[in-house]
Amino acid sequence: MNPWPFVIGAYSVAIVLTAALLCRSFASMRRAEAAADALKSK
Repeated sequence: MNPWPFVIGAYSVAIVLTAALLCRSFASMRRAEAAADALKSK
């Protein structure tokens, strides 16, 4: 049985989920910075 399809699939899933986590974290950080700036400017 050839393990390469499983290895490629596992790496693909890991890369996609890591990229999604990075995007979500970046968006959350931008929202938090905007909220902090809004509090500062009041």
